[in-house]
Amino acid sequence: MIKQFRHAAVLASLAGLVASAPVSAQTYPSKPITLVVPFAAGGPTDVVARVLGAAMTKTLNQTVLVENRSGAGGTIAASYTARAAPDGYTFLIHHNGMATAPALYRKLPYNPLTDFEYVGQVIDVPMTLVGRKDLPAKDFPELLTYLKAQGDKVNLAHAGLGAVSHLCGVLFRQAVGANLTTVPYQGTGPAMTAILGGQVDLLCDQTTSTTPYIKANSVKLFGVTTATRLKTLPDTPTLAEQGLKGFEMVVWHGMYAPKGTPKEAITKFGDALKAALKDPTVAQRMHELGAVIVPDAKQTSAGLQTWLAQETARYAPIIKAAGQFAD
Repeated sequence: MIKQFRHAAVLASLAGLVASAPVSAQTYPSKPITLVVPFAAGGPTDVVARVLGAAMTKTLNQTVLVENRSGAGGTIAASYTARAAPDGYTFLIHHNGMATAPALYRKLPYNPLTDFEYVGQVIDVPMTLVGRKDLPAKDFPELLTYLKAQGDKVNLAHAGLGAVSHLCGVLFRQAVGANLTTVPYQGTGPAMTAILGGQVDLLCDQTTSTTPYIKANSVKLFGVTTATRLKTLPDTPTLAEQGLKGFEMVVWHGMYAPKGTPKEAITKFGDALKAALKDPTVAQRMHELGAVIVPDAKQTSAGLQTWLAQETARYAPIIKAAGQFAD
């Protein structure tokens, strides 16, 4: 009887140890995962996050919840993620803003190169230069003449300091040599609404937000920012082939986790991301948005880490030359 009691006590003790042990790789994830988006719901990055999150949910057998933490060019969301518990249940999707933030913000509360774990790159999104429907210029050559004649009377909208539309505007102004007046908005949606309403003249933004309006003939399309023409807009010349030699800008997206997140969680989340990017439904949706899924080699931790370092070094002198800071 005493032996049986001791045996039961030992079993109970072992059961307690198992119950209190950390969650193993086999049981991860055991609850919903939060994917933080640095911009407002309905914006380009949010659309991509929700498409991917839905597909990843099927692989992970846990819901991927999209949480929007917009503001300050994406730095609010990045700072939040950097400080989050590194338990594998908080991830971040961000675009070029991870590379431009160190130059744009002189008091950045995190270091993009050291305060995160890397999951992998996701998609590349081309950008388009669009104008209000009634802008006098009918094509890009006429637009260049118009810009040089009107100068700062021409308004160039963007989605806020640090947004990719802001950076594209900086590059465009430098390339055309015109002193355009920039008009910041609180997000892509309001900037696009201003173009549609004729309150501003130009906007350079992602195909994920401009394509529906281009196809509806609601805006005037002057060119795309890629090195080659887009399959989704084959008749639209690039800005480079229309005179802006070497002009190229693509919005790239990557996924990150707080520094110290277990490797097992990074691997499993990354595998779910790779599976989502090979999902035919996801591929079709990205094609409709004009987005391009990156090659397999970029869908890795090492691929994203290398790319982020390169892009950070690339943008620093461009932003410095523009003399614009976001803080």
